[in-house]
Amino acid sequence: MPELPEVETTRKGINPWLEGRTIEKLDVRQPKLRWPIPDDLPKRLVGMKLAPLERRAKYLILPLVEPAPEQKALDAGWGMLWHLGMSGSLRLVTPDEPWKKHDHVELQVGALPKDKEEPLRLRYHDPRRFGALLAYQGKAEEHQLLKKLGPEPLSDAFTAQALYQRSRNRKLAIKVFIMDNAQVVGVGNIYATEALFRAGIDPRRAAGSVSLKRYQALVEIIREVLAAAIEQGGTTLRDFVGGDGQPGYFAQELNVYGRAGKPCRVCGTVLQEVKLGQRSSVWCKTCQA
Repeated sequence: MPELPEVETTRKGINPWLEGRTIEKLDVRQPKLRWPIPDDLPKRLVGMKLAPLERRAKYLILPLVEPAPEQKALDAGWGMLWHLGMSGSLRLVTPDEPWKKHDHVELQVGALPKDKEEPLRLRYHDPRRFGALLAYQGKAEEHQLLKKLGPEPLSDAFTAQALYQRSRNRKLAIKVFIMDNAQVVGVGNIYATEALFRAGIDPRRAAGSVSLKRYQALVEIIREVLAAAIEQGGTTLRDFVGGDGQPGYFAQELNVYGRAGKPCRVCGTVLQEVKLGQRSSVWCKTCQA
């Protein structure tokens, strides 16, 4: 947590407020995140303008354009990667918003002259500090953290045929298989659990034993589950809030995740729980064969 829908919700929420604004300052109060924030990053950012925000897997991509005259031409064509880790969130705040405990970084951007809007702050909050803020040079997709990732689940590149072919002779549990970022990105624990329930597939089943027909159904259900979660602002179980500070509401739609020992909403069978890939997996032994 946050997973792909939460990151996409954040991107959609903050992009309209940041796109086209010029960076005035990066205030780093705690540089020791998953990887230390580069010492020279605040200085390099001043005067740069934010292009439309993008997302790859669970990474937010902040491309930067129009370097200030005193900056070297080499700095053109670079940007930032922001990962929220397990407990991170980004929220928009006003300049007079008090800092909270575990607020570590603040990106200060200027007003948009054409609209005469006020300056804004994008503040990063992360109790566990497993997130990251990194710079990249050139194309974001060629960064070492992104270049080996699998297809986006909501893109045409994510197909049942490809997933089926890559799963042949694999004894790995199907749930662990679809959570592998080399196969498809962004299908984290919550959404893999829910998708397998809706597809009627036992999460313990070997990936190589699942038929093409069932992969076809599973791929469409993964898309449906993720799209629904994005529409409802993600899933708030403990730490996540969107860019506007509001929680996500997909938790109300969860059928099995976090419900071990409770009756299945479909058939009434008591839901089972097992560890797969060091993650908790809940399923219905009646509905998922």
